[in-house]
Amino acid sequence: MANTLNGKLVVAISSRALFDFEEENRLFETGDEAGYMHYQLEHVRQSPGPGVAFALVNKLLAFNTEAAQRVEVVMLSRNDPASGLRVFASAQAAGMRIERGVFTRGRDPFAYLRPLGAHLFLSANAQDVQQALSMGYAAARVLTESRPASQHYPQEVRIAFDGDAVLFSDEAERVYQEEGLPAFVQHEARLADTPLAEGPFKPLLAALNHLQRQAAASQTMRIRTALVTARSAPAHERAVRTLLDWGITVDEAMFLGGLEKGPFLREFEPDFFFDDQRSHVASAAQHVPAGHVSNGVANAAGHKKG
Repeated sequence: MANTLNGKLVVAISSRALFDFEEENRLFETGDEAGYMHYQLEHVRQSPGPGVAFALVNKLLAFNTEAAQRVEVVMLSRNDPASGLRVFASAQAAGMRIERGVFTRGRDPFAYLRPLGAHLFLSANAQDVQQALSMGYAAARVLTESRPASQHYPQEVRIAFDGDAVLFSDEAERVYQEEGLPAFVQHEARLADTPLAEGPFKPLLAALNHLQRQAAASQTMRIRTALVTARSAPAHERAVRTLLDWGITVDEAMFLGGLEKGPFLREFEPDFFFDDQRSHVASAAQHVPAGHVSNGVANAAGHKKG
């Protein structure tokens, strides 16, 4: 009988998102394939430093026990198979049980998200992330310059999400972009009892809720989530009612009314933060690991960057 990943939280991740391979990536981008392969093989037993998503992955893997393997992390990389030796060796040296990987030698890797049934794809490659999002997967481009995760909560996975275009669809954001703030507030107040359509990260939040329930009675690892949104009252109500309609919970909700998100995230100390707005991601990256979700009207061609 074939093995299956059904019932597990599946995270697909590139080598640059998990480890600090920035120096190696500069060599990779020169196009010197033979030189890059030789460098990786020569340094196969030399472990790199942690990457932006290292803490998140390490904590999620801590939900696995001998009795129950609830989380699967799969390497999904443009590296060549020989270079994959260093990735697996580095994971083993870090105490990470990562057994599966797909290495595509420069070709697009995102198509393999489908057979993996991935709940999340993290990569430093913007094009791969965009393609994954277009296929309906939760995906984010990690900002490799992000500040490392705090070590204050070793037994708690802490994840923060933006709302519109991340957990929710970009329906309301489109109203704001096209008609302005007063129209947005009026639109959301009028539809307060109508749930928003789901965004690309809703299935991930649902899977995290499921993982928390599975593990609640058997171990000390916990998950703490936060909604961090530019919405404010009265537009907050539709967001809260949407989560209630989905039967999904978050532990904290911050309705910031346009305030800079970075300082609030500094206090929450997430292992990762997801947002569709470049300005919010840049603000967050000064304090916490952050990823850009290139989804929705704010990332449409010709849209003014903000």
